[in-house]
Formats: sequence, C-alpha cells, structure tokens
Amino acid sequence: MPKSTAMRVQKHRDSLRASGLRLIQIWVPDTRKAGFKKECRRQSLLIKHDTEERDILKWIESVSDDEDWE
Repeated sequence: MPKSTAMRVQKHRDSLRASGLRLIQIWVPDTRKAGFKKECRRQSLLIKHDTEERDILKWIESVSDDEDWE
C-alpha cells in the first residue's frame, strides 16, 4: 500500500531532525502583491540621502566577504 503524502513528509522531517536540523517557518512580504514594488520604492526614497544609511552600507561593504563571488 503506498504511503500517504503526510507520512512521506513526516518521514523526511524526522530524518532532517535526526541529522540535527530543526524546522522554522517565517512570514515574509509577498512580492507578488499589488503595490509591493511601489512600497519598496517609497521606502528606498525615504533613506536615499540619509547619512546614517550611507555609513551603514559602507560598514556592511567593509566587513563583507565577497571574494570568489561571480
């Protein structure tokens, strides 16, 4: 008798847990939602000339390891 989808998923999750992993779920913005692009632009424009934002970006660039990135 074939296993149900739920049984296969549970077996897979049990295997991952046994290997030291744990399941987490997070909610993220829906990039397909109407108005998403417009809201991103609005927020970007709010910090476009912000000195603190520029300093933060410079710091991120200085500590980032991007060697071997293509």
